[in-house]
Amino acid sequence: MQQFQFYSAASLGDALGFLAEKGDRTRVLAGGTDLVPALREELFRPGFVLNVLEIAELNGVREEGRVLRIGSTTTHAQLAESDLLKKFCPSLAQAAGLIGGPLIRNRGTIGGNLANASPAADLAPPLLSLDAEAVLLSRRGTRVVPLRDFFLGPGKTVLQPDELLTEITIPRPRGTGVFLKLGRRQAMTLSVVSVAVSLELEKGRCQEARIALGSVAPTPVRCPGAEAMLRDREMDWELIAQSAREAMAASRPVDDQRAKAWYRLQAGTVLVRRALARAAGLPPGDGS
Repeated sequence: MQQFQFYSAASLGDALGFLAEKGDRTRVLAGGTDLVPALREELFRPGFVLNVLEIAELNGVREEGRVLRIGSTTTHAQLAESDLLKKFCPSLAQAAGLIGGPLIRNRGTIGGNLANASPAADLAPPLLSLDAEAVLLSRRGTRVVPLRDFFLGPGKTVLQPDELLTEITIPRPRGTGVFLKLGRRQAMTLSVVSVAVSLELEKGRCQEARIALGSVAPTPVRCPGAEAMLRDREMDWELIAQSAREAMAASRPVDDQRAKAWYRLQAGTVLVRRALARAAGLPPGDGS
């Protein structure tokens, strides 16, 4: 492994001060499930690695008023086991519980999953469907960025060198959320396609809809056209099928070692259809 200086921040202020001076030569370490392999393969050559895992205020899930706040070093296991998330954001808890194996879930963090900016990041679609925002801190102040604007491309985000992702905020959801993913095997696999939906229904009629996709574009994406088709409409299999096709029409899948683009389009259409039907409470039928 290459040579770099390792620094463990004692406090949030300590970390922000370090990034203010050396941020352009620094990689931030939390769980390390993505960064450590990348350092070993010399995909990055930082002068410094800043450990933020010991900063207590960056960890945990809590509710303040009608907002849920998730610290950036909260692990996937903590997310999957959180009673608050199971109650209000089940799609996020579901996604966290499907990431890797127990070792990865106990080490990997929500902040790392997002800052790594993989198109296949499993936490991104449910967070997008929940209208989540990223809180970015620096000595210059605080920026709150809607997650839909956070990703710029594979491995690229709006984070500036002196900024630290400190927490994710979610307005307390109403309605039902569902997350589904398809991989090349049943567990411990990257997504070929992932889907998260959030529906607010009143007597079977859709009041609000949010649909997000992973692994089908350079960044995780929302599907505004498909969402608009559902609003103020009664949910049935025909409408769901139309919305699923519209959702995938907004995607830009590519061929890679996990799947061909045409397969992602077909599989994604099925997953969106199933997720919407499950969120709407429709019984399994010909459309499933």
